[in-house]
Amino acid sequence: MRHTLTDTFINHDRIQSFLEGSHTQPEPSRVEDLLDKALDLKGLTPEETAALTRVESPELVARIYETARSIKDTIYGRRLVLFAPLYISNICHNECLYCGFRASNRDLGRRALNEAEITREVEALIRQGHKRVLVVAGEGHDAHDGLDYARRAVRAVYAAGERADAIRRVNVNLAPMSVDDFRLLASEGIGTYQLFQETYHQPTYARVHVRGPKTDYLWRLEAMDRAMEAGIKDVGIGPLLGLADWRFEVLGTLEHARHLEERFGVGPHTISVPRLEPAPGSAMASSPPSPVSDEEFKRIIAILRIAVPYTGIILSTRESSEMRRAAFSLGVSQISAGSRTDPGGYTEDEPGGEREACQFALGDHRSLDEVIRDCARLGYIPSFCTACYRLGRVGADFMDLAKPGEIKHHCDPNGLATFLEYLLDYGSPETVAVGTKCIEENMARLPEQAAARARKMLDRVASGERDVFC
Repeated sequence: MRHTLTDTFINHDRIQSFLEGSHTQPEPSRVEDLLDKALDLKGLTPEETAALTRVESPELVARIYETARSIKDTIYGRRLVLFAPLYISNICHNECLYCGFRASNRDLGRRALNEAEITREVEALIRQGHKRVLVVAGEGHDAHDGLDYARRAVRAVYAAGERADAIRRVNVNLAPMSVDDFRLLASEGIGTYQLFQETYHQPTYARVHVRGPKTDYLWRLEAMDRAMEAGIKDVGIGPLLGLADWRFEVLGTLEHARHLEERFGVGPHTISVPRLEPAPGSAMASSPPSPVSDEEFKRIIAILRIAVPYTGIILSTRESSEMRRAAFSLGVSQISAGSRTDPGGYTEDEPGGEREACQFALGDHRSLDEVIRDCARLGYIPSFCTACYRLGRVGADFMDLAKPGEIKHHCDPNGLATFLEYLLDYGSPETVAVGTKCIEENMARLPEQAAARARKMLDRVASGERDVFC
């Protein structure tokens, strides 16, 4: 039975009660106790998390960062999973005041890629070295037509390329659907279904979504319930930071995660942290209602890692290269790279350029190879791993390994193998040199058993095998 706004799991009064002391600093001993508790990898309650959002002391903020770094390393190790968004359509019926794709933006060239065009986009991504794709589309078709279009797009992505260099995992960011439609989407073999609530604060949601299907706060909020009822094992959530008070959004995200875990036994596979960036023709996007500073943004990432330790935290190319470097150490575990946010962008945009048909402005214009080289210089393992999805370690099975930190024993060897595969097949000479050093340094950090497994996998890749995973 559908919730009403008064009984939904996003209880505004409850969240506000946790935030009432937002101008009161918690006692340092209280913060230290919470961070010590978080190191047990059990997460924090919304009320406990609210206390962390009030911390301003530089010493305690540094302790929050240290704790987030430790938790991320304990669960996921040094790997950073890379992917690319694939925008297949910018046609949209919604009027979202912050979005370049909104219906009233007459200056935007509207387009839905056909299957041949999708194939060309995917082939361009494959030539860069990508193995993971996130299919993104505006809400611009009738429900069933839109679903049929999305299903054909997923098939086209999987079909592109030769077996060794094909895209190995297709995630999707699509409009909410009914349970029956989600079942049809699941039948295409998608990985994660991703959808952002944009803002969990319902009055703000109503102000910024003024026309179209997206005006229905609850239909969007309950999409993950319907997706999981339909058999989709992995879902990804997140707010669009800058629309409402970031503290409310953090607690709303946490309440959403707790709801999914309580109902389905599985929390969100990923939480994304997009920050509002300028968008074509949107005054709101250039002047966010509740702007989030760089320092606040870093705290958001660290607090989410502490409060929801098992989840993958995604950082997009909305952010600058400098901010992305800083965020890697605060809990981020997945990043996009070499992104375009307009249909046809990978085959038609000028290198380093950006067209007016984009959804929002990018902060990081570097190529995939440049991002990989930067990550490796910092000691992180750029990973294209899709092993868990391929082996059925999804949903509850994945969480059983992630929550106690056991997934790292798979992530490290798999990440290293996919990194070497990238270096041998796509890496520039400079990136190969930096990456080879990074691999050896990370091998030296692995426990003996994991190192032995990783060495065998690396030897297989070096001898010509591809798609090696455990």
